[in-house]
Amino acid sequence: MDVKLTPKHLSGTLPSIPSKSDAHRVLLCAALSAQPTTIYLPMLSEDISATMECIRALSCRIEQESEGKYIIFPPSHKATMPSFDCGESGATLRFLLPVAAALGLNAKFIGRGRLPHRPLKPLADTLAAHGVQFSSNALPFKISGQLQPGTYRLPGDVSSQFITGLLLALPLLDGDSTIQLTGPLASRGYVEMTLCTLKQFNVTVMHSENGFTIPGNQHFRAQLPITIEGDWSNAAFFLAAGALGGSVCLQGLSDLSAQQDKQIFTLLKQFGATVSADKSRHCVQKNHLTAFEIDVDEIPDLVPILSVVASVAQGTSVLKNASRLRLKETDRLQTTTKALSAIGADIVEQSDKLIINGRPALHGGIADSYGDHRIAMALAVASVVCENELVITNAEAVNKSYPSFFEHFQALGGDIVVFQFW
Repeated sequence: MDVKLTPKHLSGTLPSIPSKSDAHRVLLCAALSAQPTTIYLPMLSEDISATMECIRALSCRIEQESEGKYIIFPPSHKATMPSFDCGESGATLRFLLPVAAALGLNAKFIGRGRLPHRPLKPLADTLAAHGVQFSSNALPFKISGQLQPGTYRLPGDVSSQFITGLLLALPLLDGDSTIQLTGPLASRGYVEMTLCTLKQFNVTVMHSENGFTIPGNQHFRAQLPITIEGDWSNAAFFLAAGALGGSVCLQGLSDLSAQQDKQIFTLLKQFGATVSADKSRHCVQKNHLTAFEIDVDEIPDLVPILSVVASVAQGTSVLKNASRLRLKETDRLQTTTKALSAIGADIVEQSDKLIINGRPALHGGIADSYGDHRIAMALAVASVVCENELVITNAEAVNKSYPSFFEHFQALGGDIVVFQFW
């Protein structure tokens, strides 16, 4: 799918969509519970659907009582040689792999797109050291054996998803375990989100000096229905659109969320945008934007949209400590640079940073999303500050996390023509 966008300012109010990061965690905890769990999840994406299909493969039953209301029933029996299709979702694979091993399943894992090439070795190595056998070093592979309790050593600077996967799995084992981090923990906010979800399911994890202590023989159980919280990562695109032109408000976002991407609100204020918030809405309005330096180590998913804002902020912005973006759905330092350069941004890629010289406007033209959902959405928002029409190729990538993105874009006054190809 390609889309053509005519430059227009965006204004209005949107509901925030549910956080896929929160949804992955809640769905897997529900699948591990001994009793049914009610979840309010008003929108599905490709990644969330992948996790739902995988917990069905665990022999869980999912009933949709009404729009957005799901009941997850515990497995009726131990799955026999389940096949887990993780799609292109790194979270689904990295969370479910240790869980399947803790359950002692002989299982097959498959994936598509760039997923087979994304880092997994540190997690696979530590699982192999604790009783799990792998048929191959890369997807697709089969696992067998029973995960054993003990001490798990992992680097903290590759993917917080490795840590989350172990935090979900180790409470199921028949003995206590520890996770020892061999370096500083990156994306700490995502691990804190995991700990919050585990607490909702009455699972205890203790912080230790270099990691975590996890008692074994625990039982997952949610006391109350769980509402998936609003997604700051995807809200960031429309909040940035307000900063670039117009006035945009998002409903249903929490300042108390463990999601580190909530920093978008204060970062847009630092750029110079006018921001306001109350109990129900977070609003951003256009104002004069000025460049500054941002450490993105804890907020890597914000880099594409921060790059768009920086491209028209007066002065030179630096997005530093960004090397982990090379391990995402695409090498996002490279694809962000290519995509924005194609429409007139002055952006330079270095090994672990982007340097962006602000211009009064971008010229528009044709740019590829490279099949990356965050690049596609960032380009759409960039159309607000283009002098000419902007065409995004492979724009269907938004379905990975935000299938209704272009509908919401139009609801704010965006001018879009969609070209479907079969």
